[in-house]
Amino acid sequence: MKIELLEVTVGDLVDGYSDNDKGAVTGYSGKLDIRPPYQREFVYEEKQRNAVIETVDNGYPLNVMYWADRGDGTFEIIDGQQRTISICQYVKGDFAIRIGAIPEVRAFHNLQQDERKRILNYELMVYACTGTDSERLKWFETINIAGEELSKQELRNAVYHGPWVSSAKEYFSRLGCPASGIGNKYLKGKRNRQHYLETAIRWINDGDVAGYMHEHQNDKNAVALWNYFRSVIDWTEATFTKYRKQMQGVEWGPLYNTFKEADLDPVTLEADTERLMRDEEVQRKSGIYSYLLDGEERNLNLRTFNEPMKTEAFERQDGVCPRCNETFSFSEMEGDHIDPWAEGGRTVAENCQMLCKSCNRRKGNK
Repeated sequence: MKIELLEVTVGDLVDGYSDNDKGAVTGYSGKLDIRPPYQREFVYEEKQRNAVIETVDNGYPLNVMYWADRGDGTFEIIDGQQRTISICQYVKGDFAIRIGAIPEVRAFHNLQQDERKRILNYELMVYACTGTDSERLKWFETINIAGEELSKQELRNAVYHGPWVSSAKEYFSRLGCPASGIGNKYLKGKRNRQHYLETAIRWINDGDVAGYMHEHQNDKNAVALWNYFRSVIDWTEATFTKYRKQMQGVEWGPLYNTFKEADLDPVTLEADTERLMRDEEVQRKSGIYSYLLDGEERNLNLRTFNEPMKTEAFERQDGVCPRCNETFSFSEMEGDHIDPWAEGGRTVAENCQMLCKSCNRRKGNK
């Protein structure tokens, strides 16, 4: 791999800057591909973006940027996309910040001529490399470890880049993408860090994200994944008709995969959901939805007996397990509900008994 230092000013960089809202972003008189297939979305927060401009305005050194020389007079960014877009957006007037001695917030076109000239003449430190696709991707992965670390899905997008990934981004990660429109209430994470895309793939392929991407890398589009995701959301909204904040982050895909053909009554489910939401014994409210479908109490993280309650029961029983009638030390026993929660039992001292660990585990497995 050959690496050389290029002389690039901010003025050179922003010349011909274009963002067509379809993921194609170019600059440097149209010769620089700012967002090649393996690159992430723009993820800088306002504070990070503004810091880039303040660094340039003050003449402070900005971190090194890396470009790949395509060998035909054009380049693609390997590292530095976030800084590059921040600079280009500011010069093109997309945002304004406080610059110089004047306290007011100013856009680039509001600056004095000498101030604009100072920014445009700022020299960037850009290294260009030549090498194979695999060498560039390996370098990309390595140098990003020192920056804002790539998410696992961003790295997968780099490894499996192609028409399928480009299409999937349109559905799941671009600004204003349809997945955000219908699913942001149900998903956790950030759209532009590929969390929505990762979740959809994990749901459709039983957790094997890389395997699915490998299989579909050269597909023309990601319509199948989008249709699946839309079906999951439609089923969720039809099954649990009242939205609650606790629904965000629930593993809806696996529930859909298992219960989509089940005969479920939304009216009954809503009544049961409301009852369990009010039940103070239920500590994990988000687990109610899984519990109502699979009946597994572990989803609810039910209240457990505290030490005073268990100590009282231990003393009352003289350390004898009421199931096997053997005597144990306190550390060898566990608190258990005399009347089970499912039958109305509460987590109070009067409903606590101490069972030996062996009896309690056997009881729990029944």
